[in-house]
Amino acid sequence: MQDVGGAQTNPALRPAGNVRWVICALLFFATTINYIDRQIIGILKPTLQGELGWSETDYGTIVFWFQAAYAIGLLACGPLIDRIGSRLGYAGAIGIWSLSAMAHALFRTAGGFAIARFALGLGESANFPAAIKSVAEWFPKKERALAAGILNAGANVGAIATPIVVPVLAINYGWRAAFIVTGLLGFIWLIAWLWFYRAPAEHKSVSAEELAYINSDAPTDAEEARIPWRRLFRYRGTWAFVTAKFLTDPVWYLFLFWLPDFFAKRHGLDLKTFGPPLIAVYLLADVGSIGGGWLSSALIKRGYSVNAGRKLALLACALCVTPIIFASTVSSLTAAVAIIGLAAAAHQGWSSNLYTMVSDTFPRRSVASVMGIGGAAGAVGGMIMAKYVGHVLDTVGSYLPVFLWAGSAYLVALAIVHLLVPRFDPDADAKAMR
Repeated sequence: MQDVGGAQTNPALRPAGNVRWVICALLFFATTINYIDRQIIGILKPTLQGELGWSETDYGTIVFWFQAAYAIGLLACGPLIDRIGSRLGYAGAIGIWSLSAMAHALFRTAGGFAIARFALGLGESANFPAAIKSVAEWFPKKERALAAGILNAGANVGAIATPIVVPVLAINYGWRAAFIVTGLLGFIWLIAWLWFYRAPAEHKSVSAEELAYINSDAPTDAEEARIPWRRLFRYRGTWAFVTAKFLTDPVWYLFLFWLPDFFAKRHGLDLKTFGPPLIAVYLLADVGSIGGGWLSSALIKRGYSVNAGRKLALLACALCVTPIIFASTVSSLTAAVAIIGLAAAAHQGWSSNLYTMVSDTFPRRSVASVMGIGGAAGAVGGMIMAKYVGHVLDTVGSYLPVFLWAGSAYLVALAIVHLLVPRFDPDADAKAMR
């Protein structure tokens, strides 16, 4: 029997054993730690600015260098992890980013923090390439989407956990302790990873039945063939994805790195009080991530073409972001949280469909490479956003120009996507890519 990808599957095989789900749990916790270490700087921004005397431009520069390293790492880490393997690749990545997270406690200047954030960005960029590679090694195709969804949920769990854990640490033990304790979490995970993780065929706890199930749809030689990386830049589909990520990923980075500061400046919140609004925003983002993917699937099931279903879902998400232009003008905290939460949910729904767009328009053997290129473009957009926000806050003193950009970015991106790829054609890979 063949699955939709053409790989041979055996319908008689049944999963026997759950070692692969223990691996999935480790990937989930690594992603959670990744986002805690990433977001802590935003949570502590008001505290650090007050104690260390940073300007808004200083903070923007610190974020800029994190994004720069993240972009560089996304382009470089994939081939490196393919070469040395998931076990050592992931171990090296979390070791680098955990040391870098703890190193923040050694610095007081913006320059020192920029160095620490640059190292953090290099390490953190390997998280998703290493995690997705691990999923490919440990799960048959029929379970990979579920496993990837579970580990990706760690991102929002980390974003929710940070405003709960970090303020408690900072208030009781100081901001340095917050960096040290959260950094130590990575080393606890690292011990578990090195002790437990092996390739399925080398793992002593994997039964013969579970190994057969994991390998039940091993890829064919054709599916394993690689397209040269540089050739991907010849295709409109690549540029559509790159442009969309470049324009819209900075909005998500805006939420991660500046939302606590916005609530502090506009609504007078502090370490003790901005936790619940942040949690509400990221819970709504979880809903949007699932809802956005459901919307396009529901439209396609009702008879819409793949092209129409995906683009209508992208349009709906783009429109739901636009009210964010009013977020800095409303006086009610509840209204601001609702507007920003809707935008965060719409961004996640947008991302779900944008990722699926890549699989709609590219052969499977090229999807990961295109995702890496697009992720790097998004990080570059985040670099520009960091400098822009710092400049705006220092000169204008308001988030209004920033939210105006955020509210229009998705509609502009969708227009460009449609111009470059007027029709998604999942049945003709090469044609769709040109």
